[in-house]
Amino acid sequence: MTTIVSVRRGNQVVVGGDGQVSLGNTVMKGSARKVNVLAKHQVITGFAGSTADAITLRDLFEQQLDKHQGNILTAVIQLAREWRSDRVLRRLEALMLVANKDKTFLISGSGDIIEPEDGVIAIGSGGNYALASARALVDNTDLSARDIVEKSLHIAAGICVFTNDNLTIEQLEAAS
Repeated sequence: MTTIVSVRRGNQVVVGGDGQVSLGNTVMKGSARKVNVLAKHQVITGFAGSTADAITLRDLFEQQLDKHQGNILTAVIQLAREWRSDRVLRRLEALMLVANKDKTFLISGSGDIIEPEDGVIAIGSGGNYALASARALVDNTDLSARDIVEKSLHIAAGICVFTNDNLTIEQLEAAS
């Protein structure tokens, strides 16, 4: 369980997540890194779900990016297609958020590819809390995307027992 949230505001896209790894009702680790930058393609990934499954999916996504010269939309579609149709991959239990300077997507094993209309999206056990707070902050403040992500994750950590305050936050900026 975890919380990952992405906010796109102005020329910034920010993805952040907590560091808690739980096994049932037990906290196994508090400092996991579930948000990473794929530097070669300037893409941020974040995952919720089984760690091994999520790492497998991140690696497959990076292969798709390589195969399609960094085209995030094509890579997302091809990953979702492969994830949905492959008998082994179909059993993977994770969700992924991916973002580059232009686009943000949620990818699921059921074949869902969701691009948020308002530039705000979240996943994981605390995802709905982070999503609600991020939307409220986007609509009612002048905070930066990074500050909104950080505040939203802290709010989720205060509500969701599977989310902690050990945050990883990554950001990309588009050319102005």
